[in-house]
Amino acid sequence: MIKIEHLKKSFGKGNQKKKIIHDLNLSVEEGEVFGFIGPNGAGKTTLLRVLLGLIPFDSGKIIKKPKLRIGYLPQKITVDPILPLSVSRIMNLTGNFPVQQIENVLDETGVLSLKNKPVYQLSGGEFQRVMLARTLLINPELLVLDEPVQGVDYMGESELYKLIGNLRNKHGCGVLMVSHDLHVVMASTDRVLCLNRHVCCEGEPEDVSQHPEYLRLFGLDSGSALAVYSHHHDHTHQLSGTSREDRP
Repeated sequence: MIKIEHLKKSFGKGNQKKKIIHDLNLSVEEGEVFGFIGPNGAGKTTLLRVLLGLIPFDSGKIIKKPKLRIGYLPQKITVDPILPLSVSRIMNLTGNFPVQQIENVLDETGVLSLKNKPVYQLSGGEFQRVMLARTLLINPELLVLDEPVQGVDYMGESELYKLIGNLRNKHGCGVLMVSHDLHVVMASTDRVLCLNRHVCCEGEPEDVSQHPEYLRLFGLDSGSALAVYSHHHDHTHQLSGTSREDRP
């Protein structure tokens, strides 16, 4: 769906110019879950913004499938509580979608019951599910997710990543995901790119986890990040991620 050749991106001018991405090559295939990992300042979010055409790049080439439909979930969205936005209203901010279509995608992400709730009253997990539902309105061929569990508690993270995998399986869309959660990225993606302003290593999670560059960046113990998180329980979770049995 996307192919990048010799991409370079810098910020600043003259002596203050700072290279963020240097000579990067990669391709994103249809239907795969592709995870980007790397330390802070490695260029992960910058790369996503370049791919989406939100910011220009210095040199190189980006080739996209014609009329590629991309659903984008940015790293951080803040809604001022002064704005009287309900979930239904925020779903229609960038378009005029039929009510049934909005309800269908809210149902897919498990938040249909919240359609009339003010957005500022949502928990972190609920808000991210609503934002994920918005990306589905255009029937995307590629989901681009920048830290999709931002503001979500630990248990909510597990449920949200499971939802992302289910959406990929149902719609057949590709997923391009940036996350700081090594254990989740390494356990739930088909392919991983380790970025530190250039491509340190790339491949299947099992191979990347043993690569010297990966171990240098994240430490010898990071190989254990490949272990799939398993949560055995006989209770269910609310949308926020908390156990229903935890309620007073």
